[in-house]
Amino acid sequence: MPEKKETSTGTGRLLYNGQHNYLELDGYVLRSGDNVEVRILGSWIPGEIASDPGGWYLFTIDNVGIRLRTGLPARFCIPRFSDAFSWPAAKVGPPHVLIVDDDPTLLEALPRTIRLRISLAQVNVSASMEEALKLLQEQRFDAIVSDIKMPGMDGLALLAKVQELQPGTPVLLITGHSDHNLAIRALRGGAFDYILKPIERDDFIATLERALQISLLRQQVEEQQHALELHAQLLEQQVQQRTQELMEANVTKDRIIGLVTRELRPPLVRLKEMAQLLRQKLVNAEAEALVSKDFADVEHVIEHIEGLVEELLRTSRIESRVFIAQRQQCDVVELCRMLLEEQVRNHHLQLVCNFVKMSMMVEVDVEQLRQVIALLLPYMQSSVRPDHHLTVTLQQAGSEAIIVVRDLRPNIGLGIGLYVSRKILERHGGRLEVQDFPDNRSTIFLMLPRIAATGEEREEAGEPHTYAMWTISRGEEMYGDGQRHKDMSSMPD
Repeated sequence: MPEKKETSTGTGRLLYNGQHNYLELDGYVLRSGDNVEVRILGSWIPGEIASDPGGWYLFTIDNVGIRLRTGLPARFCIPRFSDAFSWPAAKVGPPHVLIVDDDPTLLEALPRTIRLRISLAQVNVSASMEEALKLLQEQRFDAIVSDIKMPGMDGLALLAKVQELQPGTPVLLITGHSDHNLAIRALRGGAFDYILKPIERDDFIATLERALQISLLRQQVEEQQHALELHAQLLEQQVQQRTQELMEANVTKDRIIGLVTRELRPPLVRLKEMAQLLRQKLVNAEAEALVSKDFADVEHVIEHIEGLVEELLRTSRIESRVFIAQRQQCDVVELCRMLLEEQVRNHHLQLVCNFVKMSMMVEVDVEQLRQVIALLLPYMQSSVRPDHHLTVTLQQAGSEAIIVVRDLRPNIGLGIGLYVSRKILERHGGRLEVQDFPDNRSTIFLMLPRIAATGEEREEAGEPHTYAMWTISRGEEMYGDGQRHKDMSSMPD
């Protein structure tokens, strides 16, 4: 059986197949509901194919049934929208049209006309202004067609309500030939256009298509405007974020410049003084021994400056977020003991272990923690005197492991070593704090997240528990020829 062609605008002739009781148009089968036009008495009449016990007929938009017979010229309806305009239903959905009229004939004829010519359209009808207002509050319409004269609220009042509820929606007002002044008032009031009675179908569809096109363009403009506003907000947020980052970078730069100035000026001044002293001593007989000693001092200062340069490089890596921590679980008690012994040995200090209570697990980068201890050793070394020693304790408070260095010299919070150490601990989820006390002493707190033991309940922060304690002092103060380790099995917290 031949099938119906999807789209055809050519003219053919109807053929009735009595054996199978169907109509053909140029070899294609017609079915109920198909939109075709039939030429009768020189005019093309649009309508829908329908059937009843009496046979096939064309149901026109005027609700007239025309019997169809073999040989009548016919054609499939022209595409619903003109070639210059198509409705992007996939993006915005079908067009919605509201028709408001108290004439039942028009409420039946106009929707049929629209569906025949604009097949995608969804049409709502209302016989009263009250019902129309309710529909306007419930959904958005792309075009509204209303009689200008109706009982109660007229079309002009509806026009004002549409502008209030759905601003920008095109409104077409239907008026009689004798109502030109009323039509002009409607246009001045914001109506899109007016339609004269009796309604000519082609003019009505053409005007409605223009209204739908204007509505579509307005929607597209609003969407683009909304997208531009969102893009502008995003750009503004990015500008604010970049500005904040630049401000933070400038603050960091100023801080580093200040640190460099404070840290590098003393050794450079020392180098200058030693150079002048060397020049003076070269005239003496004992110049060789003096030069050797002073060169050793120069080398020591140079090593100190090299250490500062390394610290600056670490600072640069941390601030540029190149810092990568290779974390592993370890016993922080044993790790502190090992690092302290290693560092005091290199700085001619001596370490006494007062007691070790038990182990405590943390997750850290061992090499980075070694750098933290190394960066803090100059502060420790400058604070240790023959008659004064430092105390290092390892404590637990809640979910934190805390390394406490007490009895340091005052006002140590501005050095670059502390700055780098603080940044390293922050990258481990910890922090560094410095507290000054009235007796011209300072204390450094190094805090790291602690790994709870298996089966251990979460403990709220309270009084800290001491796990280990060490004393750092000068070699002259210690007994024996090396480090003295005094281990105790326990000590009150």
